[in-house]
Amino acid sequence: MFLAKKLISGIIDVVSNIDQFTPSDPPPPHRPLAYAEQNESDEERQFRKVFQQLAGDDMEVSPNELMNILNRIIGKHGDLKTDGFSIESCRSMVAVMDCDSTGKLGFHEFKHLWNNIKKWQAMYKTYDADGSGVIGADELPAAFTAAGFPLNEQMFQMIIRRYSDENGNMDFDNYIGCLVRLDAMWRAFKTLDKDNNGTIKVNIQEWLQLTMYS
Repeated sequence: MFLAKKLISGIIDVVSNIDQFTPSDPPPPHRPLAYAEQNESDEERQFRKVFQQLAGDDMEVSPNELMNILNRIIGKHGDLKTDGFSIESCRSMVAVMDCDSTGKLGFHEFKHLWNNIKKWQAMYKTYDADGSGVIGADELPAAFTAAGFPLNEQMFQMIIRRYSDENGNMDFDNYIGCLVRLDAMWRAFKTLDKDNNGTIKVNIQEWLQLTMYS
């Protein structure tokens, strides 16, 4: 009962401070390929070419493909301590970014995720103050606040228990996985908060859909 009260108290504190959070913008709506290509910037066209090479003929990135892409990239960064992105963490990232429920990431979904990972990678390096390759428990609050999520102490302790090791250190893949989920859950909350008053009402089916496919 005491733990339940602490959890509820922590959630209430977060909801009451909803305006402090700055989740990233959602991916743009899907448009016909011909329209998209005519209205893309040079940078987007270059990114689309890279995406075509990564995604293959179906032009979508599956969890397995995402895992291979991310692990190839972080393998080139010796300053990032990580055990590598697991298939389970990549399934979770695809699920929370999968706007059209295909089980894969289309171009705009992948681009949105990729831009966030690049931004958060820079923050990870900045807030790894001692250069250990991981972010310690004392470094996490500043790192999450810089990413747009000023959480309270109770929420940090929950996150540390879920995503950090026994010493309270969070490596790169867990840091990214946590932020992707936090960002997506916050955007989902804002979408459901029709009155913009910091509260939502969901039925059991909506709750299960929101929590089980993530």
